[in-house]
Amino acid sequence: MSRTRLALLGPPGAGKGTQAKRIVEVFGFRHLSTGDILRDEVGRGTDLGIRAKTFMDRGELVPDDLIIDMIGGRIEAASEGFLLDGFPRTVPQAEALETISPLDAVISIDLPREEVVNRLTARRVCVACGQIYNLAFRPPTESEICDACGGKLIQRDDDKEEVIQNRYDVYQASTSPLIEFYRERGLLEEVDGRVGSDGVFERIEELLAE
Repeated sequence: MSRTRLALLGPPGAGKGTQAKRIVEVFGFRHLSTGDILRDEVGRGTDLGIRAKTFMDRGELVPDDLIIDMIGGRIEAASEGFLLDGFPRTVPQAEALETISPLDAVISIDLPREEVVNRLTARRVCVACGQIYNLAFRPPTESEICDACGGKLIQRDDDKEEVIQNRYDVYQASTSPLIEFYRERGLLEEVDGRVGSDGVFERIEELLAE
């Protein structure tokens, strides 16, 4: 069976964004990120965007039915295949997705808590140009100074350990039922995120070639 309808899961720091970009470039799938779709709908002032913005402005989650309405048309238009990133997040979303376009596979990049903490607490961002570094595997040439513009590097508040621990707990609580949902359907493919970006992508390529 050709695997052209995919979803990508993984905790903070697992490198989902990097892997999504590589998958799309190599396999030609359409990248459907709920964050990008929300920003597009709001920016264009569509009816769905206006309705979603009322929730976003209050700091609330956009309801499932709005998210599904936004993503449904894009899924139907993705004749070349698609990669979902940030959707589904819950079992009800996954059940709704099955009525639109059942998935061929769900790739879950697994990363233990301690590795998530180690990766994200080492992240630094330039206050001037936004360039991102990692002290563990992509450090700047000069400590706390951006190679690109000479700006100061800082640790963002959401990269501090107590925040990361909470984000990991939230991810586990919300995603564990979803992972079981897809495991029961024989769609879940788990990839060890500790092998590094290249190793993860090699495994994904193998899965998609099977």
